[in-house]
Amino acid sequence: MKTATARQVIIPAVAPRSKSVRWFSALGCVAYQPDVVEVFVGNTLIATYAPRDKILRDVVLTGLAQDRQIKKGKLAQAFGIGAERLRRIRRDVDRQGLGAFRKRLQERRGRKGIVTPAVRRHLHRLFKSGSNVVEAFAERGEQAGVSYRTVCRVHQAWLARHREVPADQLALVDGDDFLAFDTAEPSPGRTVVEAPAAEAPVVEAPATEAPVVEAPVAATTPDMESGAVVDGCNPRGGRNVQHLGGWLLVATVAAIGLHQTILSRCKGGRRLLQRLRMAIDAVVLALGLGQRCVEGVRRLQTPSSGVLLRAKSVPSHSWTRRVLKQYLEQTDAFWVQLSMTQVYLERSRMGHQVAAVFYIDNHMRPYTGKHTVRKGWRMQDKRVRPGATDYYVHDEDGRPVYRFDVPSNDSLTAWLDPATSILAAGLGPQQRILVAFDRAGAFPEQMMRLRQSNIEFVTYERRPYPLLSPSAFDEQLLVHKGRTNKPEVIGVHESRQKNLRKGRGRVRRIALKMPDGHQVNLLAVSDEPKERLIEVMLGRWVQENAFKHGNERWGINQLDRREVMPYPPETIIPNPARRRLDHALRLARQREGEARRKLARLEADDPKRTKVQRDLDESLDLQKQLEAHRPNVPKHAPLNETELKGKLVYHPGQYKTLLDTIRIASANAESELAAVLQPHLRRPREAKKALANLFAAPGDVRVNGRSITVTLMPAGTPNEQRAFQRLFEVVNRLKLTLPGDTKRRPLRFRSHLS
Repeated sequence: MKTATARQVIIPAVAPRSKSVRWFSALGCVAYQPDVVEVFVGNTLIATYAPRDKILRDVVLTGLAQDRQIKKGKLAQAFGIGAERLRRIRRDVDRQGLGAFRKRLQERRGRKGIVTPAVRRHLHRLFKSGSNVVEAFAERGEQAGVSYRTVCRVHQAWLARHREVPADQLALVDGDDFLAFDTAEPSPGRTVVEAPAAEAPVVEAPATEAPVVEAPVAATTPDMESGAVVDGCNPRGGRNVQHLGGWLLVATVAAIGLHQTILSRCKGGRRLLQRLRMAIDAVVLALGLGQRCVEGVRRLQTPSSGVLLRAKSVPSHSWTRRVLKQYLEQTDAFWVQLSMTQVYLERSRMGHQVAAVFYIDNHMRPYTGKHTVRKGWRMQDKRVRPGATDYYVHDEDGRPVYRFDVPSNDSLTAWLDPATSILAAGLGPQQRILVAFDRAGAFPEQMMRLRQSNIEFVTYERRPYPLLSPSAFDEQLLVHKGRTNKPEVIGVHESRQKNLRKGRGRVRRIALKMPDGHQVNLLAVSDEPKERLIEVMLGRWVQENAFKHGNERWGINQLDRREVMPYPPETIIPNPARRRLDHALRLARQREGEARRKLARLEADDPKRTKVQRDLDESLDLQKQLEAHRPNVPKHAPLNETELKGKLVYHPGQYKTLLDTIRIASANAESELAAVLQPHLRRPREAKKALANLFAAPGDVRVNGRSITVTLMPAGTPNEQRAFQRLFEVVNRLKLTLPGDTKRRPLRFRSHLS
């Protein structure tokens, strides 16, 4: 089942009430077809799902139920359920957040979660013989009707009993909890997971230690079609392994939970699970090298890549793409992204007394290909360009949380409600949520809906608004801005509340006198002090910096897939004929203004007046013709009635959604590692650049029965080398493991200088 991206489709408000179309509001309906169910709001297709996919149906229901103007009885009837069933769904989401859908997704597989003693003994024998969770599930768990997650829990219990691994480390290694590398003082209401205390060093036994040899030359198989591509998941030792520093990124991403989230939804056998694990590792390693796309996997084809990827053959970029596409044939990238969003939101939970801050804004991805796609406004270019718009949700520190793919380039007001609905469902009703956005969403109707949904917000007020005298700013705040961290003084005045009119209520208005003398007004609905709201709004640039860093470092602007699909003929699009007519009208008016200016400056007997008067008359006649033709050319029209019929296409977003989920996890892992590295650098702003050098560093691998020692040789100044050693001390206490290692041996990073 694939979720269609949002697109404009004609749904007449006066359409007959047939059995195939059920209406839940004046503009919203559910269209039933033999193989798909489509949900429309206004002229927008917001979701599609298979008729038997009740989980995605309930997700859409939960979002629509947030609108108080929709009657819940009609909504339930339109989706084919009872009002009591809808009430229970909303109750479960309020109590458990998105975890309620995750639990039902596991139950839908139809496998029992109870492990019989015979199956448990068999699994223990497999673990004792060296099999990992994937192998044990493929050999015994799947036959016995036990789910993959249940096998993981049996494996954790077996490790805790036989290897005396602390329970909190098992949870961290398995990827259920987000890494918390933050070494600063915890903010009020935030729970910081501290790294466990350093344990006594484990003495490596020379008798069981694998001999260190030169890294073997891996066989390069361009297509890698043979079944002996993946050599298990166990690492082996080697010297001079290129890009070995990428293991730090891979292990951190796995601890966040990316590998487990993707592999748990794979319905293939052992071979596909192993190939998928290697494909994920290859993409993460390539991104860590700064390649920004899957094609960068070719840079891993070095003589030591067999040790780096734990495989007999070197994966190519085409093989990696095929494995990821094969995975998408049996699962939905939407669920992978949603599961990872839940992980990030758990990290953002602040308690019911402190508001969790999020930034919501759009990012335009320009398109330079040969196809005809929708156009949208790109602020960086100050003009309209072909491309697609992504709406991102970032936390207060600028880390990405969620992404919406919007090829129709809809406005911010169309996606504020879906974004805040996901935040509310993931964090629960007890968590206060404060969102910040720019003027594109500061419309009275939108602000009223946010307040009705119990979402606190702060934004800029749109002009015009009254300008205050300098003496009205009775308070002053000292803020630090810019690279130099130079303090600046801002005047503050919180005046009476702004009336949104038409019964929409009032919102707070905070006027700011910036250092350059300009006045900026903030509008807010929140109980936070005005100093806190100003801090949040002025800190919105962390999201803009995240967009810039995300493109230059992780490649969020990459197209990723060139496949295109045509829009339905009924799709409502901006009429290109109307756009050309308006442009011609603007030129004619400019021509009229220029002629009138010249006539005002010429003398009455000037011979040039005849020519200028003729230009004026022609421009007036042209305007009269254009204005007469304008009512017959609508601003929006169905695609099949425009000149773009058969030409307008869009790029499906499933494949890019999966890759962007990997990019977001890699960016979050980099941010966590940079938070540890930054205090030890002489130039803290260069922490992520130093990490890029570390991820590309070569090194040696020494493997024994209890641990894996990774000796890295990164490039860097003496100060950076010392900072790397401090980073390794913190990371080693977390006992990170490589995904798929059957023995789950902790990685021990060290510098060649130590």
